[in-house]
Amino acid sequence: MREYLLVFLVAATVTYLLTVVAREIAIRTGAVAAVRDRDVHDEPIPYLGGLAMLGGLVAAYLVARELPFLSLSGPFVFRDAGIVLIAGALICAVGVLDDIFELDALTKLGGQVLAAGFLIAFGIQYVFFPLTNGEVFAMEASQAALLTGFVVVATVNAVNFVDGLDGLAAGVVGIGAIAFFVFCYQLTRLNDAPRATTAALLSVALAGVCVGFLVHNFHPARLFMGDSGSMLIGLVLSASAVTLTGQFSGTEIAQGGAGSQASLVPTLLPVLLPVSILVVPLLDLVMAVVRRTRAGRSPFAPDKQHLHHRLLEIGHSQRRAVLIMWLWAGLIAFATVCASLYTGVWVWLSVGLLAAVTVVLTFVLPVLHKPKVLEALDEPSPETL
Repeated sequence: MREYLLVFLVAATVTYLLTVVAREIAIRTGAVAAVRDRDVHDEPIPYLGGLAMLGGLVAAYLVARELPFLSLSGPFVFRDAGIVLIAGALICAVGVLDDIFELDALTKLGGQVLAAGFLIAFGIQYVFFPLTNGEVFAMEASQAALLTGFVVVATVNAVNFVDGLDGLAAGVVGIGAIAFFVFCYQLTRLNDAPRATTAALLSVALAGVCVGFLVHNFHPARLFMGDSGSMLIGLVLSASAVTLTGQFSGTEIAQGGAGSQASLVPTLLPVLLPVSILVVPLLDLVMAVVRRTRAGRSPFAPDKQHLHHRLLEIGHSQRRAVLIMWLWAGLIAFATVCASLYTGVWVWLSVGLLAAVTVVLTFVLPVLHKPKVLEALDEPSPETL
């Protein structure tokens, strides 16, 4: 655990420091977010935060290779992690071009498919799914490749779609990465398996990157991650979940806490986890596609009707809207992880209590406590008195 903590700190520190460099590069190359009707910021903000995030991931990877415990792990741990980072660099490069030149949607989708194809070509894909009776369901190579590509591309776009408020995407993915690291680490501990796994290494590094970037990105943001960052962290999160199926036996994944047999949900966790962690942005993605296609527009045509925009409409401030969506992301991610590892009434009572608190904060808080800006707008002006 201490070496994982060091990897987290390295990723956070390097990302924090490189963010200043990325901001300068963005300003010099003209990669700056102009103020548009659908945006909530009121002044131009530089892009290219993904460059700092990629640097943080690479630094964490290089340090992990030199640590006494992690460096002695199985041969596939760093091999698979390196492939994920190369695919991440590829999709980050596509994002950089988009941040500078504003690529069209189909070109970006092609870059996402290319990065997902690179993962699949080098063996980063779903291998099998454990069943509750101890058996495993092995997929054909073509089926596994299609499912892997779909999950990776969907996760990348979900993170990209949710990146609409300062600190929102980095916080949601960071929370998801922490939850996934807890699952991976506890899974190895409960089954007395080697603690070093690709999934744990990538998720803890990703969590550190998000934390380091949030220092510069939380409202008011000094730098945006841009597509270079949102697509990068979406790919790393989904790919880390994919690697889990190739490094654990079916019995280990299906085994819960205290030796209890897991339910069908946790046995499918390598597929369900990116979905559960990103259920809020994925829901936003689906709603956006349906909304835009019904209006006769492209599914990729931007608008101002995302979930975070709706939170602003019901009375939340920018910071509070972000914190609310963090709460929802954390509730779903950690509820999935706890339900996967443990059984008992206390799990569902805890989840129910947290869900109730989150619902109250989402819908009741804006009624009881409006942001000062909204309160000022509600007050009658002297001319109307």
